[in-house]
Amino acid sequence: MDSDRLEQLMRQVQEGEVSAEEAVAQLRELPYEDLGFAKVDHHRALRRGFPETVFAEGKTPEQVTEILQALSARSPLVIASRAAPEMFEHVGEQIPAAEYHELARIISVGEMPEPDPGQRPVAVVTAGTSDIPVAEEAVVTAQVAGCEVVRIYDVGVAGLHRLLGQREALLAAGVIVVVAGMEGALPSVVGGLVNVPVVAVPTSVGYGAAFDGLAALLGMLNSCASGVVVVNIDNGFGAGRFASMVCKMSG
Repeated sequence: MDSDRLEQLMRQVQEGEVSAEEAVAQLRELPYEDLGFAKVDHHRALRRGFPETVFAEGKTPEQVTEILQALSARSPLVIASRAAPEMFEHVGEQIPAAEYHELARIISVGEMPEPDPGQRPVAVVTAGTSDIPVAEEAVVTAQVAGCEVVRIYDVGVAGLHRLLGQREALLAAGVIVVVAGMEGALPSVVGGLVNVPVVAVPTSVGYGAAFDGLAALLGMLNSCASGVVVVNIDNGFGAGRFASMVCKMSG
């Protein structure tokens, strides 16, 4: 239940459309709903402005389906991240409104909001094509929060002229998510070109000495460009969520 629905419920009680007993029944599960295997946090949208997201890895298709059903009963739009195609096959059978964002590996239930025209867009940049799945997780997460997203893919430091060719789009953005593996140099370069926050996302893309993203993570943490923040390896969701908060605040 988000703040709008809570306010609506209070007005319905005030106007006699909903009894006090009915309101108590609805509010009883506002903080969380105990499904036995999971305690679904319905209060998160009210606290944070974004509903609880289901992390699908490690859960059974039945568990993900039941959690999504519980969340979508009270929120107009919810998502499950890191969902394999087989997971969506089961969820889609039980929840016809569910949509699968294949590259992002995200299941969404509900209609995507229209971006606020008064907000500057979120730019999502990748060093290479192999980084796109993590980038798409950030893209869909930001879109769920109501942000316009501009994709700028495959502009890594191995061919820096590709990035410079996108400078106009970079300068138009209100916040930039930069996704890179290997040595993870791209966020520092972008951070030196713009005057908005840069969210660096290290990916596990790279050969042996990349250590599954650790080299990129350490490189990004040691960025010499100011205004660069770093999320965990392959954490496109965290980057998209942070970027959407910046997007909303700057609108």
